[in-house]
Amino acid sequence: MAARKTIEPADTACPHRRLRQSAAREPQLKSASLQYANALADIALTQGAAAPVVEQLGDFTTAYIDSSELRNFLESPAVTKEEKRGVADKISARLGASKILRNFLFVIIDHQRMHQLPEILETFQNVLRERQGIAEAGIFSAVALNDTEKTEMKQTLERVTGKKIEAKFSLDPNLLGGALVRVGDTIYDGSLRNRLNGLRERLLAE
Repeated sequence: MAARKTIEPADTACPHRRLRQSAAREPQLKSASLQYANALADIALTQGAAAPVVEQLGDFTTAYIDSSELRNFLESPAVTKEEKRGVADKISARLGASKILRNFLFVIIDHQRMHQLPEILETFQNVLRERQGIAEAGIFSAVALNDTEKTEMKQTLERVTGKKIEAKFSLDPNLLGGALVRVGDTIYDGSLRNRLNGLRERLLAE
C-alpha cells in the first residue's frame, strides 16, 4: 500500500517572520559596519592618510554601486575569494588606491561583508569627523548668502559647537527670511517664519 502524503499547511506568517528576522539583523549589520569603520580609521589616522583613504573608498564604492555586474560578482558565493580579490585589486589599481584600502577591501571580501560597503563608507566618514572634531552643518537661507556671510556663519557655529564646521548651504524660500541651521540632531532656527510663528503663538495665548 502506498504511503499517504500529508500536506503541511502554508506558513502564512512566513513574510512577517522574514521581516522580523531582517529587523533583528539590522542592528548587527550596523554594529559590524562600525567595527570595520573604526578599524580603518585607526590605520588611516595613524598613517596620516585619512583624506586619501576616504576619497579612495568613496570612488570604489561608487564603482560598486554603479555596476550591477560588479556587485553580483563580489557578492556571489559561487565566486572564490581569490577571484574577488583579483578584481578588487585591479579596480583599486585603476583608481590609484593605496595599500591601506586594498588590504581593507580584501578583509571585507574575506568576511563576506561586501554588501555592506555603502554603509561602511558612510560610517567611516562619520567616525573620521567625530575623531577629528568635525561636524556637518546644513544651512538653509531664504536668499543666497555672500562669502562674508558664509564665513561669519561658519565661525559662529564653530564657537557654539566647539567643532570645525563643514557647511553645506542651500536655499529655502519657505523661510521668508533669516536662516535655519541643522548640526547633527540640533536645529538652530533663526528664520523669519519661526519668529512669526512664535509671535502668533504668544498673541493667541494672551
